[in-house]
Amino acid sequence: MKPLKHWQDPVNALLGAWVILSPWALGFQDNTAAMSNAVIIGLALIAAALGAIFVPRAWEEWTEAALGLWLIAAPWVLGFSTHRDAMLAAVVTGVVVLALALWTLATDKDYSSWLRDRMAH
Repeated sequence: MKPLKHWQDPVNALLGAWVILSPWALGFQDNTAAMSNAVIIGLALIAAALGAIFVPRAWEEWTEAALGLWLIAAPWVLGFSTHRDAMLAAVVTGVVVLALALWTLATDKDYSSWLRDRMAH
């Protein structure tokens, strides 16, 4: 079995599971927009994280970063920002997912070489 390349990817997979379960854990399953968003984005996050675990590529980290950004913006875009628990679950989880993805992109020499090459010229 291939060794794990980034510890952040299993954490993001667990965060994806949390996002899926959060409507029921925090009691906002009756808010259709928040609940649907949580399930869809949670599944996408798990898929991206599993892809990054088994076949590591930079695009999976960029996908995780985009999903984190979406989680941060979703309460206002989808109109559930007034539901405090749903909003906090999405925003806090989104910030953590985004930070972990950017951390991986910045610290992996295979992923960050394009940035170093650009800055050297």
